[in-house]
Amino acid sequence: MAQAITLDSEPSSRAEDAVQRELLWYAGYTASRHEKRVAEHFAQRGVEHFLPLYETIHRWNNGRHRVQLPLFPGYIFVRIALRERRRVIEVPGFVRLVGFNSLPCPLPEVDINRMKEALNKGVVAEPYPYLTVGTRVEVRNGPLQGMTGILVRRQTKCRVVISVDLIMRSMAVEVEAADVVPVRGSVALSPSEDAAGRKRTLHV
Repeated sequence: MAQAITLDSEPSSRAEDAVQRELLWYAGYTASRHEKRVAEHFAQRGVEHFLPLYETIHRWNNGRHRVQLPLFPGYIFVRIALRERRRVIEVPGFVRLVGFNSLPCPLPEVDINRMKEALNKGVVAEPYPYLTVGTRVEVRNGPLQGMTGILVRRQTKCRVVISVDLIMRSMAVEVEAADVVPVRGSVALSPSEDAAGRKRTLHV
């Protein structure tokens, strides 16, 4: 009996150790309006991170100014091994790693890379109310090829709303109508309907 427990526990221990050592992308929650400051601290500490930004025009007393703001307010993406999480949670303005069931939840690296590439190539994007269901389409061309989202229209332009379910945030990117195709089996539902019942928690 004791021997069986020992043999069973070894692979589990090795697997947990491998997860702790593996460099993966995680979403981090920041204090309000501290996203850029946290990114600066990460850069100084040599921590790989990704803060998606979009450009907009703000009006102040001294006129209109073009500024860059976080695409997902309150969040930043960081690539770390979990055993080194203190490198990020000790950064001023950084609050939590996002996850489920008491564990930080990694994000697909391919999705992070696609967003990076799209923004680097000048794809027009802006924050959008979080959506989880609706008539879904797949992007077949361009830097976001392979990603799925919800097709919406704004005036004469087509946009795909892409959601990061883990942090419950969405962004809308402009696309050509010819570059998207419906996802087979998709059913059009009200944008107000969401994936209710899934509990999201924030964990250190």
